[in-house]
Amino acid sequence: MKQIADRRARVARVRNVQHLQATIVAEAANARVVDLETNAGRLAEMRGALAPGAGLTSGAALGGARELMARLEAAEQSLAGTIATARIAAQARQQERLEARIAQEGAEKLEARAVHAMQEMLEARLAAIHRTRPKGNGQ
Repeated sequence: MKQIADRRARVARVRNVQHLQATIVAEAANARVVDLETNAGRLAEMRGALAPGAGLTSGAALGGARELMARLEAAEQSLAGTIATARIAAQARQQERLEARIAQEGAEKLEARAVHAMQEMLEARLAAIHRTRPKGNGQ
């Protein structure tokens, strides 16, 4: 019985480590999405800052600003696909984390049951030892 409890405790420890690893990977994936979204926001700000203001401006300056705006917009569009892919990956990592948590909880329940069964067995043995036995001839 002790071997079963030890084995289940070992499985519970492994499941705990697996859950921790899955949590770290999921958080890294979420951080990647946030970083990409921050970069997309910066690109949009840069593109917005290039809009021509009121006043006199040369044609070359307008042409250069327009070309830079077009490049920034292309970079934003390219980044949008990367963000979508990163979100899908983050959702998959989150699902893996949930599955690891479910496995961890199951292993913890099995371990608790094994410990409880071992305790009951030990109590039954102790009770059997302490039972009074009928005494022999006239004693």
